[in-house]
Formats: sequence, structure tokens, C-alpha cells
Amino acid sequence: MNVNDVLVDRLATELLKRNAKVATAESCTGGWIAKNLTDIPGSSAWFEYGYVSYGNNAKADMLGVDPALLEREGAVSKAVALAMVAGAAERSGAEFAVAVTGIAGPDGGSAEKPVGTVWFAWYCKGVAEAECRVFEGDRDTVRRQTVTTALLGLAERVEQLAGS
Repeated sequence: MNVNDVLVDRLATELLKRNAKVATAESCTGGWIAKNLTDIPGSSAWFEYGYVSYGNNAKADMLGVDPALLEREGAVSKAVALAMVAGAAERSGAEFAVAVTGIAGPDGGSAEKPVGTVWFAWYCKGVAEAECRVFEGDRDTVRRQTVTTALLGLAERVEQLAGS
């Protein structure tokens, strides 16, 4: 089992205990998080919605991200990641959600937002939080690290609720 399989197994166990659902909103990973979630049989018991909102129009149309926010902050920003995760949770009705938006490369980076910059947002029963990471490596490496970080953050947050 690889690390993502272990994380998904942890997540599935906790979601099933709560009869809860999770949704994803993905930009730079292009559905890779949802792919990991659906790799295990029976995932339809806790996963129904995965939004691949690669472009700004998709973020606005599918997730309700305000085009003015996208224009003002840029797609790779805390505000947009939070809007994406809120849209995914609201539109899917899921109790938990994760969103990622970033610059996987090899192009598209800037001094402010270098290649490897990824904003994550997690939604857990009405509370959303965001975090930025900058990963090293080529496009595939950045995307792989993004998927693992998203799954780890989601599993940790769902498990924390079990302890509270």
C-alpha cells in the first residue's frame, strides 16, 4: 500500500463511522484526488462529488467562485481556494471537502507565486481553513505532493473531529 492508499483508508473509516460524505474541488491536480478516493471499492458510500475546475470559467460556473475575486486575487490564492471548497461543500451537501489550486509548472510561475505554489482549503462541518505550500520538483512531482498533502489534511481534520 502506498501512502495515499493508507490516507484514503483512514479517511474512509472515519467517514463511514459518521455516515458522512466528502467532496473535492480540484484545479492543478485535474481529478487526481478524486481518483485516489475512488480507487477503493465502496467509496460511493462516502464520496459523490468531484469537481475538476481547471480554468477560471469552471471555477465560476461549477463552484460559484466570483469572477471578480478571480480577477482581483488570481486563481492561485487563499481567497479562491476558500471559495472553491465552500462551493464544493455547498453544492454537494458534503460535510467535508478539500480544494486545491496551484501552479504545477513548468510555466506559469512568477516571483510572487513561483512554480510549485499550491493553495489548499479544507471544509469540515461548516468550518473552512486554508494553507499554502510551495513544492519543489517537476510538474508530476508537484501534483503528487499536492494530492498527498490534500488527503493527509483531510484525514487529519476528520479524525480530529472524532477526538472532540
